[in-house]
Amino acid sequence: MSIIERSQPRDIKFTAGINPYAAGSVIAEFGNTKVHITATVEESVPRFLKDKGQGWITAEYSMLPSSTHTRNRRERSKVSGRTQEIQRLIGRSLRAIIDLEKLGERSIQIDCDVLVADGGTRTTSISGAYVALEMAVEKLLESGLIEETPIKEPLAALSVGINSAGKVIADLNYDEDSTCETDMNIVMTKSGKFIEVQGTAEGEAFSRDELNAILECATEAIQSVFKEQEKVLS
Repeated sequence: MSIIERSQPRDIKFTAGINPYAAGSVIAEFGNTKVHITATVEESVPRFLKDKGQGWITAEYSMLPSSTHTRNRRERSKVSGRTQEIQRLIGRSLRAIIDLEKLGERSIQIDCDVLVADGGTRTTSISGAYVALEMAVEKLLESGLIEETPIKEPLAALSVGINSAGKVIADLNYDEDSTCETDMNIVMTKSGKFIEVQGTAEGEAFSRDELNAILECATEAIQSVFKEQEKVLS
């Protein structure tokens, strides 16, 4: 008997081209969670990559003061450990699908600003960042700055968890996330490969069978994300 209760994510919407100054821009919505994402191309690379014939992709993430029930203070001089972890996750995920040599000696900066947080802000950011990245790369191709796309394949991310009833559910909202026994963030490519699996037992430890069910649920649910990405990019 399957323990997967819900493999359909919340309503997903990508609204592209919302920023006229960015090379790529999108508002990614998963249920009530909304993230504003931009991609900016810079004709330079970090010092450690200078003259090495390859580019770089990095990300910044922030939650706006009114994105949660209580006002968040802006992170000005010091970035929290949580923010650093999410920024690194977004950057790692995007670099996993990029041929950095084909990008040339230039950087793409991804900025993710959470407008409304109702669970899954990091996975929403990653899924939307891919859309913004595709748009930025398309502009590089159109301008003749690169000859072929450096993007190997699409990627998307989704949260999956085990609730108090022992059932696996996809795309957790805030209430589900705060009460679940296990919370997992999964980043995948369209071909079904895993880029990152972040899993934590918040309550009871999870079994191998439950882990397999979570991965099965994520693999099924994430197809809806790829479908919406493809729709907006087409």
